[in-house]
Amino acid sequence: MTRNEIMEQVNELLANEFEVEVSEITPESNIKETLSLDSLSLVDMIALVQVNYKVNIPASDLPKIQTFNDLYDYIESHLPA
Repeated sequence: MTRNEIMEQVNELLANEFEVEVSEITPESNIKETLSLDSLSLVDMIALVQVNYKVNIPASDLPKIQTFNDLYDYIESHLPA
């Protein structure tokens, strides 16, 4: 899966789930602010990513994932072979 495919799919998935326009999601945007996430919604978002991409995101890695670009990087580097 290419980085562009990851970006498109993640944006589509999260826009639909959290009812925002895909155009509001940019690589530099803060995830929590853009999607209006509280702590429970954040858990939902992580679960969605884990289920859709078979990528485990431990709680200790969450502080590293602030922007959508961070999320794309994380998924890309942890995708199963």
